[in-house]
Amino acid sequence: MYKILFKIARVGIKTEAAPVPDEALRAAAPRINAELLQLLGRALAIRHVDAGSCNGCELEIHGTNNPYYNLEGMGIKFVASPRHADLLLVTGPVSRNMEEALRRTYDAMADPKLVVAVGDCGCDGGIFGENYASRGRVANVLPVDVAVSGCPPDPAAIIRGILTAVAISAKK
Repeated sequence: MYKILFKIARVGIKTEAAPVPDEALRAAAPRINAELLQLLGRALAIRHVDAGSCNGCELEIHGTNNPYYNLEGMGIKFVASPRHADLLLVTGPVSRNMEEALRRTYDAMADPKLVVAVGDCGCDGGIFGENYASRGRVANVLPVDVAVSGCPPDPAAIIRGILTAVAISAKK
């Protein structure tokens, strides 16, 4: 125990500095919330499904809910049931074992259904591609409205993808 404490005292705290607050993002939150209420008449509910990813994208999705990005402050929330969801957020290549569960989740959603594929694996199969264990990209299984590429994409890109999907649905 003493060995660890001495090492901590010798090395010190090695962390990166906190990000500088993005005032533009904070100023946009009330406007985005008002636009969502105007387009949908309620908050946007998202159901997330991990179809076989490495969990890198999930970490970034969790980052969208932290105090810096504050997704819920924009009127966007995650729900546990697809029956309550307006948008399906899918990460990873669709594994053969998750294909049926993903289809059932999509079928349980009410119309209009929005689907956002997150990460390179969700967009084009990534390093996994299509093989005996993987169906590849999400579009091979479900109709995708917006694809957010990146390995993993940052939380701001995920939020942009979600808002793009909402904007696309409003134009339909």
